[in-house]
Amino acid sequence: MNDQTPAYYNADAVRPLLTWPLVNEAVESALKAVVKTSSAWAAQPKRTFTPIGSKGSDPAKGVLLTMPAFVGNYEKASGGGNSTLACKLVTSFSGNSQRQPPLPRILAHVLVFNHQTGQLAAIMEATDLTTRRTVAASLVSTKYLYFRRFGPDAEVKRLITVAIVGCGVQGQMHALAFCQNFRVKQLNLYNRSRAKAEELEKLIALELGGLGQAVKICESSSEACHEADVICVATFAKEPLIHIEDLKSSGCVHINAVGAGEIHFSEVAPSVYHKAKVYVDCYANAEAELVGLPAPITAEVGEVILNEEYPKEQDITIFQSMGMASEDACVAQAVLDAINAGKD
Repeated sequence: MNDQTPAYYNADAVRPLLTWPLVNEAVESALKAVVKTSSAWAAQPKRTFTPIGSKGSDPAKGVLLTMPAFVGNYEKASGGGNSTLACKLVTSFSGNSQRQPPLPRILAHVLVFNHQTGQLAAIMEATDLTTRRTVAASLVSTKYLYFRRFGPDAEVKRLITVAIVGCGVQGQMHALAFCQNFRVKQLNLYNRSRAKAEELEKLIALELGGLGQAVKICESSSEACHEADVICVATFAKEPLIHIEDLKSSGCVHINAVGAGEIHFSEVAPSVYHKAKVYVDCYANAEAELVGLPAPITAEVGEVILNEEYPKEQDITIFQSMGMASEDACVAQAVLDAINAGKD
């Protein structure tokens, strides 16, 4: 293979490298880079949607999403001055599950370029990468919006109760990741169909049985959230699942709103937004995708990290997760760097 031939890395090559330290660091770098006062910078145009189908009134057979980003001069554990240029391509074809053999509905790849020459350096499958970077954004946001209210190292000392509302792929990964990254004493699970919650309970016992957290399957989202310190909601719900009366009366709650319904903020009731401080990954994304949000935006998460202006202990905070191309770029670059380091 000559130096101009891009390498291809399938899911089996990428997955083992997506450790939480690697992904969390990359996502935190991206969150800081989008802040205007940061020494790093990010250029990430709005994602484009290309419908695929017939002319006229026929519904589209699928859609192609393109998410390009350049992130310059960002920090990693190895030092500052890092840059990356990448573009994530996502296709969504609803009929794939009916094919023989069936295919995933959503397929994702990231193209990583040499940021100095523009040459394509690598193509990597990115379905797992996308899932992990979404969870990592919740982890990083929880670290700074919840734990840092209680001191500089509260995330390694403070015991928490976590509610998982929606036990699909994102809910499963959030449950595992929060137990692996923080001190979770109680994990409350709720899903519209109880079977999904039971599957997750078994997965937690299999993979995390030695961590000692208690797991409870709840009959309602209200029951799951009632005593929770941190709530992760990841559903396609069109109607609110979390109301102000579901939360602790003392406040001091953080919510990661990760769902992908028709309206990004439909999972959480206006009564919660009216009492909460809302944080986003990127103002530009929020302007495009959170039209009608029933609360003002307090800050970007990266601002909080850089300025160390953490919420008050009793605050209700919401991280409105949307995902950024710069996160994909930084995670993909970190994976590629790890692969190249292994070759040395």
